[in-house]
Amino acid sequence: MSAARTAVHVLAFSVFCATTAGAQEFPRQMRIIVASAGGTGPDFIARLIAPRLGEGLRNSVIVESRTSANGIIAAQYTARAAPDASVLMMGNAGTHAINAALYKKLDYDPLADFAGISEIATIPLALVIHPSVPAKSVRELIAIAQKSPGKLNVAVAGASGELMGNALKLQAKVSMTNVHYKGGAQAALAVMSGESDMTFTSYVVIAPHVETGRLRVLGVSSARRMPQLPNVPAIAENGLPGYEHEQWYALFAPAKTPPAQVQALHREVVRIVGTPDVNERLVSTGHRVVAGTSQQLIEKVRLEIEKTRQIMQASGMQQQ
Repeated sequence: MSAARTAVHVLAFSVFCATTAGAQEFPRQMRIIVASAGGTGPDFIARLIAPRLGEGLRNSVIVESRTSANGIIAAQYTARAAPDASVLMMGNAGTHAINAALYKKLDYDPLADFAGISEIATIPLALVIHPSVPAKSVRELIAIAQKSPGKLNVAVAGASGELMGNALKLQAKVSMTNVHYKGGAQAALAVMSGESDMTFTSYVVIAPHVETGRLRVLGVSSARRMPQLPNVPAIAENGLPGYEHEQWYALFAPAKTPPAQVQALHREVVRIVGTPDVNERLVSTGHRVVAGTSQQLIEKVRLEIEKTRQIMQASGMQQQ
C-alpha cells in the first residue's frame, strides 16, 4: 500500500473515531423537557428539533411534557437534573425571564441554574381588537383610550400577554382595564364575542378570524413587521417607537453541564435550524430564526429579567 493511500486510510479512520467518540459523549437517551401542553410554541419547536438532534448525536432524543403554572415544575426538574445532557429544556420568555420577576420566591435561578445552549427562534404576538372598536391603527386606539380612560378592556392570558399590554399602556400613557382569562383561546374568544375589546395573541391562531372580519389586527409586537404579514405594521412604527416584546424559545441544559457538551449541542442546533425543511417550518409559522450563541442567550435572559421587572414595577403588577 502506498504511503499516500495509507495516510488517507488513517485520516478516514480518525474521522470515523472522532465522530463516534463525539456521539458517545452524550447519553444514549436524552429528553427535552417542555413546560406546556402539546401544540404550544415550546412543544412545537422541541418536537421539530428532537428527532434531528437524535440523528446528529446518534442517540434517542424524546420530548417530555411537564406542565404546571408558568412552567415552574419543568424548570425546577431541569435545574436539578444531572449535568450530563441527559435532560435539556425548551425554555421560553416565561420560564426564564418573567418568572424571575413575577415570583417573590422562585425555587430555581434562571441564570445560575442553567447553561444556555442557544436561542432558537422568536415570534411576535398580534394586537387584535373587536370590530366594534372604531380604531384602524394603534394610533387611533391610543386616541380612543385617551378620551375614555379605563373604558377599553384588554383580555389577558398569562403574564406574557399582561406584560405586553401593560408596556403598551405605560408607553402610551393611557388607562385600560385588564380582564384575566385561563388561556389564549379563551381570551381570543372573549374578544370575538365582544366581551373584551382587545388582546395580544398568536397571529397564526387567529388569522382565519381576521380574514372573516370577526377580529381586526392593528399591529405586531416585534420591532419590525413580520415578513409573513408585510401589510401589518409593527406597533413600534405605528405610534409607539421602540416598542418591542416577543415570545422567544431557547434550549437550556442544567448548570455545570460540561462546556464541550454545550458547544456540541449548540453546533447541532445551528445545523438543524439551518436545514431548509426546518427553517421553512419555522418561518412559515411566523417565527424568526435566531440560533444565537450560548453567551448571547445568557445575556438575553439577564436583560429580559430586568426589562420585565421594570414593566411590573411601573405598571403595579403584583408579585406572587
